[in-house]
Amino acid sequence: MKVCIMRHGEAGFSASSDASRSLTDFGRKQASQAGLWLNQQDYKFDLGLVSPYLRAQQTFSELSAYCPVPKVETDNFLVPGGSPSHIADLLMTLPARGIENVIIVSHLPLVGYLVNELCPEVSPPMFPTAAIACVELPPNAAGKLEWFHVVE
Repeated sequence: MKVCIMRHGEAGFSASSDASRSLTDFGRKQASQAGLWLNQQDYKFDLGLVSPYLRAQQTFSELSAYCPVPKVETDNFLVPGGSPSHIADLLMTLPARGIENVIIVSHLPLVGYLVNELCPEVSPPMFPTAAIACVELPPNAAGKLEWFHVVE
């Protein structure tokens, strides 16, 4: 299974709560560019797993306009303080559902911790906004970090 792990695009700071922070215009552009880049690489996803926070939902919406994802699920564990082991366990259940390629849209520090959880031999990359790490995740084995893309 391929798992792409993406940090949301740039978000503003003026909001009533962390969960309600929205993308800036630049953040929307970053997310669109990421979707376009994934489309140009011919990536096809079976499922999107997205944080419930507004900026992650907006990132997924912008991305999927260029790289359509047929099925999306919001997961309450994909928040900044979420458990990487919980998400790793969830990922292990996806092949039984016929899911082979998934994109996750979440936050710091979880995105880095999740890469480390899936690929314990690798130091997690720094995740600027809208960056994407792709992990090849074989059954019952450690994952392999295949690539890391930073939107310019």
